[in-house]
Amino acid sequence: MRPSANPGGTQLRKKRTARVIAVFALAAGLAGTARAQQGGTSPPPQQQAGTTEEITAVPNRPTFASTGEVVQRGVFEVEYGFELADGHQNINGLLKFGLLKNLELWFLNNPIERDTGLAGMGDSGAGFKWQITPQKGPRPTISVLYVATLPTAKDPLGAGAVGHQVQLLVSKDFGKHHFDVNFGPHFLGRPGASGFDRTYFSALSWSHPLQGKWGVTMEAAGFSKANAATPASMTILAAPTYTPKPRLVIDFGVYVAAFGNLPRVTGFAGVTYSVGDLYRQVSRR
Repeated sequence: MRPSANPGGTQLRKKRTARVIAVFALAAGLAGTARAQQGGTSPPPQQQAGTTEEITAVPNRPTFASTGEVVQRGVFEVEYGFELADGHQNINGLLKFGLLKNLELWFLNNPIERDTGLAGMGDSGAGFKWQITPQKGPRPTISVLYVATLPTAKDPLGAGAVGHQVQLLVSKDFGKHHFDVNFGPHFLGRPGASGFDRTYFSALSWSHPLQGKWGVTMEAAGFSKANAATPASMTILAAPTYTPKPRLVIDFGVYVAAFGNLPRVTGFAGVTYSVGDLYRQVSRR
């Protein structure tokens, strides 16, 4: 997972940022019977797996927005990528696990962060995504995301204090067009002092399949002003995606800072991979 564009130059650029695809199994027999998805609702056509063994990746990459969908129950999935910009480079990651059919656990980390010539380990984070309702008919997917920022980076590479993020995630398909909308507050810890500065994150992302295994994603995202040192910021993102197989998605692209304390142009690339269904593997032993 790519970190989000941070409103402060020294704050964690934590990515949220994309979409989680629910997977359900079909057992096709000579009699033509099918086993329905747990919960009785059908996901959008692009979320369906062809066999009981298939797992479909649910990337939050490459956008800063996070999708309202959640990974399949028992599935462990990883998202890793890197960013390159003038005065800023990093490697960033997100580990996800489907604890329940509507609850996804998160652990984020930036093993390498480099800003204005200083390099080291970046901040980390832990949290969860809870899906309140899945997409069905005209009703969108609605989820809530919570992430706690863990200040594992040395100053000035990270936030320097514990922070909190709460976001409302809304996702909806209109034919082959997929939209993700995020909105919520970020509470930024004050290093060496009590209390929090507050900023609001909002994002709108759109994605659409292209020819074959290719797709495209675009997004507008930004933060409101947090304090005198961290002004409002806004980014515009564009990225092709390539899906060689259902459980693997590759992305690359750029985002441009329309305004704010961010590099003007940042290039990125990354991968989302569903490692496997851990519950199924344990049950087979």
